[in-house]
Amino acid sequence: MNHPQPAPTDTIDAAAAHWLSRRDRGLTAAEQDAYLQWLAADPRHAAGIARLEKVWGVLDHLNEWRPAHSAAPNPDLLAPRRRGKIYWLSTAALAAVAAVALVFFSVRPQPTEKASHRAIIHPGPERLTLEDGSLVELNTGARVDVHFTAAERRVQLVQGEAHFTVAKNPNRPFIVSADKVAVRAVGTAFSVSLDQQEVAVLVTEGHVEVRERPRDQGPTRNPQPSPIQLIAGQRAVIPLLPEATAAERRAVEVSEVTPAQVERALAWQGMRLEFIDMPLRDVVAEFNRYNRQKLVVGDPATAAILVGGNFRADNVDAFVRLLNVSFDVAATPRGDAVVLQKVP
Repeated sequence: MNHPQPAPTDTIDAAAAHWLSRRDRGLTAAEQDAYLQWLAADPRHAAGIARLEKVWGVLDHLNEWRPAHSAAPNPDLLAPRRRGKIYWLSTAALAAVAAVALVFFSVRPQPTEKASHRAIIHPGPERLTLEDGSLVELNTGARVDVHFTAAERRVQLVQGEAHFTVAKNPNRPFIVSADKVAVRAVGTAFSVSLDQQEVAVLVTEGHVEVRERPRDQGPTRNPQPSPIQLIAGQRAVIPLLPEATAAERRAVEVSEVTPAQVERALAWQGMRLEFIDMPLRDVVAEFNRYNRQKLVVGDPATAAILVGGNFRADNVDAFVRLLNVSFDVAATPRGDAVVLQKVP
């Protein structure tokens, strides 16, 4: 039997360098989720981050040398520093701590004076409940026009991206129009995004039919394209290029998407919680306000972990995975709750 070979170290280091550069310019919420999933996928990923962080940290000492002071840098600049204490952080923990500005964890005694910590709530997207009970969630800058008749329910996406959760009614199909594309559904959930280059349709529940309307080219019209059937977990990208000739047209792309990719694509939907240097016990209290599944901190040492970052309010699983990967905090189900406790 052939077993898959592990990824070469240089490939991991290249990916680690890519993530470090993204972190330095600031991760978006979706990129942060993808970064954490990449760290959790393989222990060597965290080790790669830690290796590069160590190298970059050593090279930063060169900032202390200036050519005006001497012809060569002081050799002590790059010499190993004397250790005043033993660091308990694991390689994975070092990698997680290196998440600049967005994700920072540390374990230390609580200061004697009152800590400056707080939680910032970032509301979710604008939501429209239509007269039939369907729900439309609008990403930032998105705009829709609604036109309902007795025969059909039609919504035009004027600009941006929106997610539609359609109330079932077989007698009144639900149609979303975006430029030359029409998405037809009865009772399902899907997102549609529109820009100058393309229309993208992502199905999250049920199935939809996507039709592309050919533009009028005077006396000659292109034949009506066949509709595309999409089911949950599929995405179609329809180009919006001038249709001078068939040869110049970019083909419609249909692809399968994983649950993780769907989550990243729709990361804009949920309310986000931003924590600034908050003890884990307070972070857990905030998460518990917005989720049925409750988190419980098992001991004072775990409760003292200081947390900073930006997280989906409804994505408790990703938050728990981060604690586990970064600081060996185990999550143990206990009745209707999940107990968080650092592994001894």
